[in-house]
Amino acid sequence: MLETLDLSVKLTRPEYEARKEKLQNRLHLLGYEVYQQKRPVMLVFEGWDAAGKGGAIKRLTEKLDPRGFVVWPIAAPQGDDKARHYLYRFWRRLPEQGQIAIFDRSWYGRVLVERVEGFCNEAAWRRAYSEINAFEREFVQFGGILLKFWMHISQKEQLRRFKERERTSYKSWKITDEDWRNRGKWEDYQAATEEMFARTSTAQAPWTVVEAEDKLHARIKVLETVVDVLKRELR
Repeated sequence: MLETLDLSVKLTRPEYEARKEKLQNRLHLLGYEVYQQKRPVMLVFEGWDAAGKGGAIKRLTEKLDPRGFVVWPIAAPQGDDKARHYLYRFWRRLPEQGQIAIFDRSWYGRVLVERVEGFCNEAAWRRAYSEINAFEREFVQFGGILLKFWMHISQKEQLRRFKERERTSYKSWKITDEDWRNRGKWEDYQAATEEMFARTSTAQAPWTVVEAEDKLHARIKVLETVVDVLKRELR
């Protein structure tokens, strides 16, 4: 699936700015409707390292009421989270009714990084597909709104962004030895991602794959998707 994406799609800066302003203004109003209708909303962002998850999240939240959303940056579990079932730390971070929770990485780590790096055994990550589908189904049946994004770039573009981060002082913190090491397992991660789509893109929680080679296009596609889904759900 990923190999069939057209990563050449682009937006000009003027077109991006015009569309971004309209979409952000619309999203601001929809955020108020989320609060009024007491609907919990979850936005999940997964994708390659340096694919632009943070930039997309920043543009989503720029005009939202800061009291109405929370961003959860997800890293390796620590403390109580590590001692319990891997979904525990996500159950306790579910949004309140009327609030938006944005996950920068998520429970899909079980079938991506934990699978590829061997942090859990095969039985555990294979079992996780049904556990995740049940978790998401229960959230949606409760009245929640769930959107899942995969930010996709090519290996060549990822390399360019890695080198740019190393050269730019205020971005250098974003690049680690682990990021470079993971590039050597690109095929393994891509196979895991394809299987993740096949097993967890469901009627109640479909994946949206974002062509992120051009950051401007990616940010607008994410904004448009969120606006369209919230308009439909909040009628």
